[in-house]
This record gives sequence, structure tokens and C-alpha cells, in this order.
Amino acid sequence: MILAIDIGNTNIVLGIYDGNELCCNFRLQTDSLKTTDEYASTIMLLMDTRKVDRNKLKGVIIASVVPQLIYTFSKLSTKYFNVEPMVVASGIKTGVPIKMENPKEVGADRIVNAVAAREKYGAPVIVVDFGTATTFDVISEKGEYIGGIICPGVKLSANILHAKTAKLPEVEIEKPEKVVGNNTIHSMQSGIYYGYLSMLDGILERVRDEAFGGADVPVVATGGLGSVFMEGSKYINRYESELTLLGLRLIYEKNS
Repeated sequence: MILAIDIGNTNIVLGIYDGNELCCNFRLQTDSLKTTDEYASTIMLLMDTRKVDRNKLKGVIIASVVPQLIYTFSKLSTKYFNVEPMVVASGIKTGVPIKMENPKEVGADRIVNAVAAREKYGAPVIVVDFGTATTFDVISEKGEYIGGIICPGVKLSANILHAKTAKLPEVEIEKPEKVVGNNTIHSMQSGIYYGYLSMLDGILERVRDEAFGGADVPVVATGGLGSVFMEGSKYINRYESELTLLGLRLIYEKNS
């Protein structure tokens, strides 16, 4: 069994793989101030709850966009699981060439998503990851990572709208029944949902035109709100909730 750990700015997602099967997964809130021992106690409790035999754990792989937590979880792996972790960083084998000016700048999560999407859907393919930031990752016909786009995440945008206005409340992000809202909450939900949806489809249309000559290219969404926006999108046609965990397993296998 291997433990795949995806450390994001808002959440940490952990998955237990037994061979190719994802046995279970957990989600924790990211907290850079937590110690190795605090994270370990929570993770081991969750594993015990799901009846995971920790003695069968033979590997750990970590992808992180929070640099200070790489040390925390690497120490956790060696101290509590007696496993030297594999960290997604420069020099690791992915099978996806990074055609960027500075490949080291590309977030580990984006590389991992590209690996998983190419494996599952071939190339070319576009990945849209709905996280703290919403990222677009573009994989060419040759299977190369050629670049992407980074936008403020939808929750981040909604939180700013609430925080920076005196009278607008915090609202749930969901697809409203109508574009024209007849109260403040519905008006905000419409602005957030349809405004963000228009941005998504506008960017995807431009990416298709610029990178692929307008050709129809598979667009895979992942992240918590991916399924919500796939429903209304003209271009997002696949949703993979565990795309990053899949990519971590694939990279682990390539480097074992």
C-alpha cells in the first residue's frame, strides 16, 4: 500500500492505494502551524477508523504547494510510518516534459494533474483545477505540458465580495435557477456562478483557438466545485474528483 498526500493552500487530501485501487481518502484543513505529531495523530486516527493496516504501508508520495509543510509531512512519514517519502519536485520522473521558461516554477499539483489527465484521456488534454486558485493546465498533442493560466478561485472571489462590502452576506456557491435574481442572495449567487462560468468558458475557448486551432479537446475538471461548473460549461466535459491522487500514484510507480 502507498499513501498519497496532496497538500494545498486550503485543504490536504490523503489517499490510500492498494495496488491500483484507491481504498479510502481523507481531507484535512491546511494549517502550517500544526506540528508533525498533531498531523500524525489525526491521520492515524482516520486510518484506524477506516481499518487501514499501517504495517502494510510501503510507500509515501507528497505533492505540496505549501513549502513549509513538505518538511512536516516528510518527518511524519519517517517517524510514524518508517518510510522515506517521495516528494514531487524538480528531477522526479513524470513522463510529461515541462515546456515552460522555468519548469521549477510549475506547482507540484499541476504537474501531478497533467500526468493523471494524460494517462487517463491521452493528449491533447486541458485540466481545470478548482482550488484556492483555479488553474488551467494545457497538455499538447505531443503530451508536453506547454503552459497554463492561474485565476483567483471561486470561493476566494466570493469571500472577497462578502468581506469588502458592508451589506452583502456570505452565500453558498451554487447554480441559481435564473440568471436575474429577485433578491440579494440570488443576485449574488447568479453573479458568482454565471460570472465565473463565463470566465471559464471564455478562457477555454481562447486556449482551444490558440493552442489547438479551435479543435475539440477533452477538458477535465477536478477540485471541489468542478462538478458544479461542469454542469453549465460548454467545454468542461469530464470531472475527476481524485485526479491528483491518481497522478501521485502514477508518479510513485514511475520512480519506484
